[in-house]
Amino acid sequence: MNKLKFKQLAFAFLFVAGSSTLHVQAQMSSKKIDQLVENTMKTFDVPGIAVSVVKDSKVVYSKGHGVRSLNTKQPVDENTLFGIASNSKAFLTASIAMLVDEKKLKWDDKVTDHIPEFRMYNPYVTEEFTIRDLVTHRSGLGLGAGDLMAFPDSNSFTMPEIIHNLRYLKPVSGFRTKYDYDNLLYMVAGEVVAKVSGQPWEVFVEERMMKPLQMNASAATHKRLKDKTNVIDPHAPVDGKVAVVDRFNSQIGPAAWGLYSNLTDMNKWVLMQLNEGKYGESGKNKLFSEAAQNEMWSAQTLLPLSSYNPYNSHFRAYGLGWFVTDVKGTKEVSHTGGMPGMVTQVTLLPEKELAIIVLTNQQSGSAFTAITNQIKDSYLGIKNTDRVKEYNERRLAGEKYAAGIVAKVETEIKEQQAKKLPVLETAAILGTYKDNWFGEVDIFEKDGKTWFRSARSPKLIGEMVPYKASTYLVKWRDRSQDADAFVMFSLDNEGKATGIKMKPISPLTDFSFDFQDLDLYRIEPAKKAS
Repeated sequence: MNKLKFKQLAFAFLFVAGSSTLHVQAQMSSKKIDQLVENTMKTFDVPGIAVSVVKDSKVVYSKGHGVRSLNTKQPVDENTLFGIASNSKAFLTASIAMLVDEKKLKWDDKVTDHIPEFRMYNPYVTEEFTIRDLVTHRSGLGLGAGDLMAFPDSNSFTMPEIIHNLRYLKPVSGFRTKYDYDNLLYMVAGEVVAKVSGQPWEVFVEERMMKPLQMNASAATHKRLKDKTNVIDPHAPVDGKVAVVDRFNSQIGPAAWGLYSNLTDMNKWVLMQLNEGKYGESGKNKLFSEAAQNEMWSAQTLLPLSSYNPYNSHFRAYGLGWFVTDVKGTKEVSHTGGMPGMVTQVTLLPEKELAIIVLTNQQSGSAFTAITNQIKDSYLGIKNTDRVKEYNERRLAGEKYAAGIVAKVETEIKEQQAKKLPVLETAAILGTYKDNWFGEVDIFEKDGKTWFRSARSPKLIGEMVPYKASTYLVKWRDRSQDADAFVMFSLDNEGKATGIKMKPISPLTDFSFDFQDLDLYRIEPAKKAS
């Protein structure tokens, strides 16, 4: 053997040996994960959490912790159902991918080819808007624009009305120039699936996806669950104490946020994802093609990198129903989901054949992030981290900052009342106001108090308190909403209110309370109290 060949073989041996060593990863034991979850539940005051880890085509951990509800105290197990909220979006894009594979539509079809009545604020944007644009958060609309037509639930908007009202939502950035998370356009994408397939999206996803994957307990909405005996109650802080809150139970646009599932079924979902769309014995069946998955996991809309970058990520982007980034040189695809009283996260590291699922019944995003990242660290060989401590410190700092803002406003109100500083008289603001997409709002008096009431969204009713000059505060009757807002009146030359602008008081207010998008104008004088 000549020296050149020997050197080549020696180098090859060292490369293989080195690669083998590099791929030997630390791994958390089941006991360590148990301890991690219990610590997380205690730290973030979460009643129940379910966690699963899938590695090398096997479920290596799948377990529930805590209780489904503080009312019933029944335990969480791997079959306990949670609302996965925006993790439903990956099911929606997979639905589209299946139809693309079947050549029934294309990602770059114009939306108006399938929904002719679809209109955006700008006619050019309407003409150019594609299916891909519906699911990549680059429309030009602001964060959560129009969500008040669907959130909080119990409102009376229909899907045709939501599609019609998109034309009134003004953009805040150029079309396809900036990322801003959007729910309504995913709801529209669900309608595209319905038009093309001839089935409502909730029927399509259950029959064409859940049934073949044997996700037997799951459903597209809570209402459609066949068995509700093992379902969590949502929980949230109410007046400083975690309690059971109303379930988000809207039937509008489930493709954006409606799906309910459990670890048993979600394990099947991520195994299929890690197997490039294949499932069943030896992967003989296929939900969608490898090409379709590559498209869903490719960067579509760039996001800025955060100054907080614990995994030395070099890029962040949104794909098609998934966030895409790199962590310590390894590709990661993930998504989170949040609804009142429940938040979830699904994380995949395809190159490591790893998936981590965290489902919770309290709305602390820090909890699922701490669990996911601590488990992820063990597979990336990152040692000596305490993600629970780290994210708790970040959470407490954020809450302290937000509480300071709210406390300052409360103090200013008390000072204004004590000093009897001039404020806009109640008589000047009473009346009915209208926004083109949100409908009517009444400002009325009852029992000596001033009230705000939305005609289309019954949960948005609350007492109003004078703040400064022509600004009031509204404090919602449902305290679990944690979304009190400034109500800022514009006046005519006689000092009478002619319009209203709004914005949340706390920076921690959920972005789906998009009060800032409202442009209310007065249409009637004061109505009688009711």
